[in-house]
Order: sequence, then C-alpha cells, then structure tokens
Amino acid sequence: MTAIDTIFALSSGAGRSAVAVIRMSGPASAAVLSSLSGALPNPRDLALRSVRDPSSGELLDKALVAWLPAPRSFTGEDCAELHLHGSAAIVSAVMAALSSHPGVRPAEHGEFTRRAFLNGKMDLVEVEGLADLLEARTSNQRRQAFRQMSGLASHVFDAWRNQLLLIRADIEAVVDFVDEPGVADEAAHGIDSRIHALLGELTEAVDRSSTAEVVRDGVRVVLAGLPNTGKSSLLNALARREAAIVSDIPGTTRDTIEVSLDVRGIPVFLTDTAGLRADAADKVEQEGIRRSRQHISDADVVVWVWSSDVTGSEDPGTVRSHITVRNKCDLQSGLIRNERPEDELRISTRTGGGIREFLEHLEALLQHRYGDVESALLVSARQTTVARNSIRLLNDALLRSSDQLELKAEDIRCASEEIGRLTGKIDVEEWLGAIFSRFCIGK
Repeated sequence: MTAIDTIFALSSGAGRSAVAVIRMSGPASAAVLSSLSGALPNPRDLALRSVRDPSSGELLDKALVAWLPAPRSFTGEDCAELHLHGSAAIVSAVMAALSSHPGVRPAEHGEFTRRAFLNGKMDLVEVEGLADLLEARTSNQRRQAFRQMSGLASHVFDAWRNQLLLIRADIEAVVDFVDEPGVADEAAHGIDSRIHALLGELTEAVDRSSTAEVVRDGVRVVLAGLPNTGKSSLLNALARREAAIVSDIPGTTRDTIEVSLDVRGIPVFLTDTAGLRADAADKVEQEGIRRSRQHISDADVVVWVWSSDVTGSEDPGTVRSHITVRNKCDLQSGLIRNERPEDELRISTRTGGGIREFLEHLEALLQHRYGDVESALLVSARQTTVARNSIRLLNDALLRSSDQLELKAEDIRCASEEIGRLTGKIDVEEWLGAIFSRFCIGK
C-alpha cells in the first residue's frame, strides 16, 4: 500500500443494481475524473455527465459525478465519486478505464478508512464503530456502533487521557518541593483522590463492557435437556423454519445446530444441542453429548427443556439453567406428573401454545441483561484490555509512597499511553492490520 497512489473501489454492493457507486481517493482523483467525464463539477455537487473511456472515447454511461477536494472528504485526500447505472458490464468497463491511468490502482480492504485514520479524519474508536455499523444486524448493534462511530465514546477517552496528563504534570511539579516538610504529603493526597475518581470511572466502564461485547458479538442461548423432550422442535418454532431434524427417536440430534435471531434488537445465536444421557448409543452420540456440555458451559443463557413423557427430564442435574420450559403440554393430563413451580413456562411445539409467552420471557431476560447498550463505552475486547491495563497501572501508582513520586509519575505516564491506544493517539501499528482487514474493499 503506497500513500501516493490513487485508489478506487466499488463502494456499493456487487451484482446488478439500480445504482453502483465507484469512489476514488488520492492525488490523481481530479485528473482521472476529468479524463472520464470532462470538466470538474463544483465541489461537493452532483452533476450529470457522460462517462467515456479516455483511450477510445467510447461512451460508457450517463452518470452523476462528484468532486470532493481535500481536506473536506472522507479520507482527507482529493476524492471523486461516480454514481453509475448498476450494470455489471458498465462497472467493469469503468473500472478498467480507471486502472489504465498510471498511479491508479484498486483499493485494498479498508484502505479508504485507513487513510481517513492516518489523515486524522477518524480516530481508532470511530474506525471500529464504522466497522461494527457496517456489520450491524439489529437495532441495538446499530445504536452501539453509531455511538462509537460518532465520537461520543472518544470524547470520554480523550478526557480520561487529559486528566492523566494533568495528574502527571502535578506530580512532577510536586517533585520540585519534595524537600519541603508536609508539602509533598499534602499534594500526594490530593493527587491520589483524583486517581481514585478516575479509577472509579474506568472500573465502571469495564464492568459494563461485558454486556456491550455480548451485544456486539451476539448472545449465546442454548437449548438443553434429555433426548426427545422437543428441543429441536422448539428451535424450529422460534426460527420459523425446519432448521433441525425432528424425530421421536431418542438421540436424533447428534451435533449442535445454530440459528440466528433478532430478539427486540438483541442479536441471538440459538443453539440446539444433543440430548444429555448416560447411555449414549454410539461414539458419535457420545461426541455430540460432549459438545452439548461444552456449549452449555459457554452459553450466556441456558434454556432447560423437559416434557412429561420423558422420565426424569424435569431435573437438570448439574446443568445450571436460566429458564425452565415444560414442553408437550398438549398431552393428556394423565401423562402429566412431577408438577413444577407456578413460574415454570409451559409450551407445546406441536400446537404452538405458549411459544409467544416463552419468547416474551426470553425477551424480558435479555433486555434486563443486555438492553442498556447505549451507556457502554468499551465495546470490544481490545478496548477492554486497554482499560484493564490502565486500571492496573493506576492501582500501582496509588501504592507509591510520597518518596516515590518519580515512580508514581511513570505509572501515570504508562496509564495515559494505554488510554491513548484506545483512540490511536500513540503508535498503534500492531492493531491496525487486524482492525482494517474487517472492512470491505470499498471502505
């Protein structure tokens, strides 16, 4: 990737469409746009132009074009856009014409956004927010990503870093009076109070981060129970399609089956697991049961499914469940035994009875746990790790005595550098490859 190159990419979706947008960024953008469509339009205006192949003069399309000179562009460089008809033949011809210019090449994954970051148009948190926004599937994911992308979280992170810079400056100022009786002790006490206050904010942010990470990545809900209690039927009922094979033969489900759901804006990965039993029929079922227990252990929410016609299925044993569901409640009352508490959910996947009530109960549980995503500041494992490192360093600083002010200042400096890694205010080359590789070519 060479900074002086002019890059281009299809920024709209691939395939046939009403409109296809090709964007360019780099020093040759003006010359390239002029060679294809004639005189440049006014900056940031859309103008209707004939787009021609510079080599042959062949008319390729009638399109809207835009000229976006630096620095008021997404990347901070000279940029241009062509809003073409979405024919694959048109897009291919225009991109071939662009490639014919020297110093102009197709963009790499995330290269537009990387240039925006390097040119100071976005910080690292905003970049991650944009990546999350492009991948958002639910309203909660959208809101969380937009908070990051819009800079709201970055303002808080910058404030934390500024506080640390001021604290460090005050510590170094105190060093000048270290020989004055009582002055160093009094100043150190005031500094420690400020460190404690900042520690509280960081700790609260880390405590909320687990919720934000779950919403970002999806909540893992696992259906568990003995064989033949109707777990697969419940999965199909919630997915509204035949995602899992249903049979009255115990042990039909040999492996985990996963479907994705949007539960009131919260992304959910719902997993059907092999029925748990000691007398597995063969090694394949044994492996399925082993995987079931692993999924149950890793789950955010475990739903224990039992039915009155499967002896002992009401007892989850060592499985820690969050919701208990009694299935097959359409069976004759003579088959019902081992009555459960009044708050137990009762459903029938055959008739559909109780499915809505179960879904409402699940929604309430998820909203209680994960609904307040907009207040979260740290939304990724990278961000949380940085905050934890800062907390550790600030705790180290608090342990320093009044005759170790130089060491305290060094702890504060290291903590401020950690916070700087959140937004990219220091060298963050080690993070860039992993983050920008998530983007599509046109971003």
